[in-house]
Amino acid sequence: MTISSYVHARCDVLIVGGGIAGLMTALRLAPLSVTLILKSSLSVGSSTTWAQAGFAAALGVDDSVTQHADDTLAAGAGICDPDVVGLMTREAPGRIQELVDLGVPFDRHPDGSFRLHREAAHEADRVIGVGGDRTGRAFMETIVPLVRSSNKIRIIEEASAEALVMSGDRVSGAFVRGEATKSNPSGETVVLAKAVLLATGGIGGLYRVTTNPPETIGEGIAMAARVGAELADLEFVQFHPTAMNVGLSPAPLATESIRGEGALLVTKSGDRFMSELHPAGELAPRDVVARGVDEQLQGGKGAFLDCREAIGSRFEEAFPTVAESCRRVGIDPATERIPIAPAEHYHMGGIATDAEGRTTVSGLWACGESASGGVHGANRLASNSMLEGLVFSARCADSIAASVGAVPEIDPAKTKIHGAVGQDSDLSVLVDSLRTLMSDSVGVVRTADGLKHAVKETARIESEASGRSSSIASAALTARLIATSAYLRCESRGSHFRADFPSMDLGQAKRSWITLKEANQFLATLK
Repeated sequence: MTISSYVHARCDVLIVGGGIAGLMTALRLAPLSVTLILKSSLSVGSSTTWAQAGFAAALGVDDSVTQHADDTLAAGAGICDPDVVGLMTREAPGRIQELVDLGVPFDRHPDGSFRLHREAAHEADRVIGVGGDRTGRAFMETIVPLVRSSNKIRIIEEASAEALVMSGDRVSGAFVRGEATKSNPSGETVVLAKAVLLATGGIGGLYRVTTNPPETIGEGIAMAARVGAELADLEFVQFHPTAMNVGLSPAPLATESIRGEGALLVTKSGDRFMSELHPAGELAPRDVVARGVDEQLQGGKGAFLDCREAIGSRFEEAFPTVAESCRRVGIDPATERIPIAPAEHYHMGGIATDAEGRTTVSGLWACGESASGGVHGANRLASNSMLEGLVFSARCADSIAASVGAVPEIDPAKTKIHGAVGQDSDLSVLVDSLRTLMSDSVGVVRTADGLKHAVKETARIESEASGRSSSIASAALTARLIATSAYLRCESRGSHFRADFPSMDLGQAKRSWITLKEANQFLATLK
C-alpha cells in the first residue's frame, strides 16, 4: 500500500512507545529531530509508570557486577547471552548515576548511601528504588518534564502506530492513527523517518489477568514480524506470582520486595508451601513461585501473601502503593492476608536485536520489553527490566545517531505500508476470546494440544479482525507467534512449562528464533 493518499510528516528518528526505553532514547538523540508516538498521554499509560521495585545494579560494598551477571544467568536458565548480560551489569552503575544527575530521587540512608534491598534470586541487596514501591512513578515525574521541554522532540499522544513503512528493504517510518483535525479529518498520518525505534512494551493485554496496562498487546512484535524481522524467545512469558487476586484487571501487583522483607506464602489454612518446592522458599525464581501458587489455586487450597508478622504496622510506610491497592478492596495487610494469583507480568521474548538495539531489518531498532537481546533468557531476574531499558536505550541512541547521517532523504513515492490498516472497530468479543484463549492455553502450564488449539484460534481471530481492527489483528498475530514458539520448545525451562515435557532438556539449552514466514509454514501444517 503506497502512502500517496495520506498526510505525511518527516523527522530524523521515529520512536513508538513512551516508557523508559523510548523516553531515554529520545532524550539522548539531540540534536536530531525525534517524533514520539504514544498510545495514551505521556506518563499515564506506560508500564514504566507502574513499575514498583526499581533498578538492579551492583552498588553495594558486598556486591559486584560479576555476581549480578551470575545471578542473571542463573535466573535465565541457561539461555541468556553471557556477553550481553555482562555488558548490561557492567554499565548499570554508571547509568544509575546518570539518573541521579537528572534528578531521580533514589532512596538513601541517613549517611547518604543508597538504600538497597533484595529480591528473589539475587545473592545481594542490589535493587535501588524510590519510596519503597514508587520507582516507576518517580522516574516518570523526573524524566517527562525533560522530554516535554525539548524543542527537538515532537510528542504525538493518544495515537497508535499500526504498520511500518518500507523503502525497498529499509524501514522508513510508520502509519499512525491519531486524533482527527481540520487539516487531517481522518487522523491518519504517515511519519517518514531515517530510523525507527520500537519501544512498545510488553504483551500483558493478551492475557485475562495481567499487571500491565491493558493496551500492551505486542503490536510492535507484529509490525516487525510483517516486515520480515527475526523474533527471539517468544515462548518465555513471565507470570508474577503475587498479583492481588481481588477481581480487578489489571491486577494490582504485590511487589516481590514484600517477600524480600520476609512475608510468607500460605494456603487459606495458613500452611506454607514454597519451602517444599524450592530451597529458597518464598524467594525462589518467579517461575517456580508462580507454578507453586497456581498449584494451590488449582487444588482449591487458595494462596495468600502473609505480611502480618514480617512487616505488620510498617506496611503503609514501606509499601505505600500496595497499601493503597489494599485499601481500595478493603484489606488491611498489617492484620489480614492478601489473596494472590499469578498474572502475566513480563515478556522475555521480542524482536531480536544485537547489543546496539539493531534488528535484522535495516532502519529498525527495538528496545525495552518489546526487544529480545539475550539479557533475560528463560526467566527475567527481578528488577532487570527497568535496567535493561535504561542501559540499552543509551546504546540504541548512540547507534541510531551514528547511522542516520548516511541515510538519504526518503522519497514518499518509493515507500509502501507493510500491514493491513483499518478503523479500530469495537470487537470486544474477539478481544475477550483472545485473552481467555491465551490464559487457558498459553499460560503458566502448557500442553501440545492446548498450544495447537491456540495457534489455530489466534489465526482465526487474526483473520476475522483483519481490515476491521488493525490493533486486534496485530494482537492476534503476536499471540500466534508466541503460541507457535511455545509449541516448538518441547521441554520445560524457566517461565515456559510444558506438562507433557516437564523436564529440562540439555539439548535445548539455546535461544529460539522465528520469523513470520516460518510461523505461517507451521500454521499450514495444522490445517
